[in-house]
Amino acid sequence: MSECKLNHSQEDVRSKYESQEVFIPEDMVPLFEQFFSKEHTQDLLNEVFHLLKKYDLASDEDRIERNNRLYMVLKNV
Repeated sequence: MSECKLNHSQEDVRSKYESQEVFIPEDMVPLFEQFFSKEHTQDLLNEVFHLLKKYDLASDEDRIERNNRLYMVLKNV
């Protein structure tokens, strides 16, 4: 995954999440709701945004890797 230099707001991340929600594992949805109920660092917002970006187009292997990273982030905030 390439990194970009843009900073993404919590609203950007929520919008990206909502556009990808149907592709995300069901058990991750409540974790995202918890995530959005709190404030986060810019680095964390950027990371979650990029993990969600083009999630629907990711290969199975890439999606597994993204899921693992998302679970790590979402369970530790």
